[in-house]
Amino acid sequence: MTRQDTDILISGGGIAGLTAAAAFGAAGFSVICVDPAPPITDAATKGADLRTTAFLQPARAFLEKTGIWPTLAPYATPLRVMRIIDAGGPEPAPRTTRDFDSAELGDQPFGWNLPNWLLRRELVSRLKDLPLVDFRSGTATKSLLTREAHALVGLGDGSQIRARLAIAADGRASPLREAAGISVRQYRYGQKALAFAVTHPIPHENVSTEIHRTGGPFTLVPLPDRDGLPCSAVVWMERGAEAQRLMALDDAAFAEAATERSCGVLGPLTLAGRRSLWPIIAQMAERLSGQRLALVAEAAHVLPPIGAQGLNMSLGDLATLLDLAQEAPATLGDEAMLAQYNRARHGDIRTRVLGIDLLNRASIAETQALRDVRARGIDALYALPPLRRALMQMGLGARG
Repeated sequence: MTRQDTDILISGGGIAGLTAAAAFGAAGFSVICVDPAPPITDAATKGADLRTTAFLQPARAFLEKTGIWPTLAPYATPLRVMRIIDAGGPEPAPRTTRDFDSAELGDQPFGWNLPNWLLRRELVSRLKDLPLVDFRSGTATKSLLTREAHALVGLGDGSQIRARLAIAADGRASPLREAAGISVRQYRYGQKALAFAVTHPIPHENVSTEIHRTGGPFTLVPLPDRDGLPCSAVVWMERGAEAQRLMALDDAAFAEAATERSCGVLGPLTLAGRRSLWPIIAQMAERLSGQRLALVAEAAHVLPPIGAQGLNMSLGDLATLLDLAQEAPATLGDEAMLAQYNRARHGDIRTRVLGIDLLNRASIAETQALRDVRARGIDALYALPPLRRALMQMGLGARG
C-alpha cells in the first residue's frame, strides 16, 4: 500500500470541496482533494447540475481573499432586489408584493448569481494553477482512521493519505462523517424541487423574485440574457407527488404551468434547457468536528433552497476554518483548533437551519387561513424599516 503525506485531505469535489481546495492551496497548505465522480463542467452533459448559486456579500469577500472571485466575476449576475410576493389568495395572482432593496444597506448588491455547472468548470480551472493542490477525480474515500497527530484516509485506488486535517465536504450522506460516528438530525417535508432556466419577455432588472402560494416558494433568479431574451433560473418547490406530475409534462405544458405558478410577473415563460428534480430536506450534524476531522457544507448542514443560505453557509464554514488554520499553521487540525471551529460555527448553523425550516413550513401552507397569516406576516416584517434592515443583514450572514 502506497502512503502519501499532505497537510489537508478533502473528501468531496463539489462546489464546496473545490472551493476549499483552492482556498487552502492558495494559502500555502498542501492539499489532496478526491471525489468518486469527475465534475461535470458543461450544461449540455447528462447529469449536469442545472441549479444556480447566489453568492452573498460575505461569500464574495471570502472568494476575493482566496483569489477565486476574479475567475467567476465575468459570469456573475448581480442581485440588487429581493422581491417577496404572496399569491395565496383564491386565484394565483399577487396580492402582497414587497421589495427588499440592497440600496438600504449600501452600494453593493445582495449577491451575484452563477450556474452551478459553470462554477465547477471555473474552480477546476483554478486548481490547475495551484501547485500545492492535487485534485483526483474518479477517486473515492473508503476508510478513515484517526490518531492524535494525523488522520489516515484510505482511497478507492488502494492508496492511503496521511493528513494533519481531513475535511468532509462529501455531501449530505458524508462517508467521512459516518466513519467518525457523528450523527445528524433531519427534517423531512414531503417536498421536491424542480430546477430549470427560462426566458421571458419582461426584463428581470436584477430582481430575484420569490412567489409564495402553496407547496413551497417559486423563485426566479436573474441570469444573463440568452439568445437576446431576458433569462432567469427557477427553483420550484412542490409537494412530492405534484412535483413528479409536473416533471412528467411535455415542455409546452410545463412552461404553461410554470407561467401560471409565476403569476405571469415576467410574462410567458419559455424553457431554456433541461429540468432536474431533487428531494428537499433540512439536516444538521450533531457536531462539526471529530479527531483530525472537520465537517463543512452539506456534510454539516442541509437546507431547503430559500434565501440563498445553503452554499453561503458552506463558505462561512470554510472562511472560519481557513482563518483558524492561518492563525496557527503549526497546529493545523489539532483538538483545540477543531473545538474552536465547532464553537464558532455550530450556533449560527443551528439558528439558520431552524429559521429556514420555519420559513419553509410557512411557505407550504395550503389552507386559506394560514396563507392569510403568512401574507400579514410579510407585511408586518416589511413595515418597520429597522426590522426590515436587520432581516436583510441577517440574510447576508450577520448574526442575530
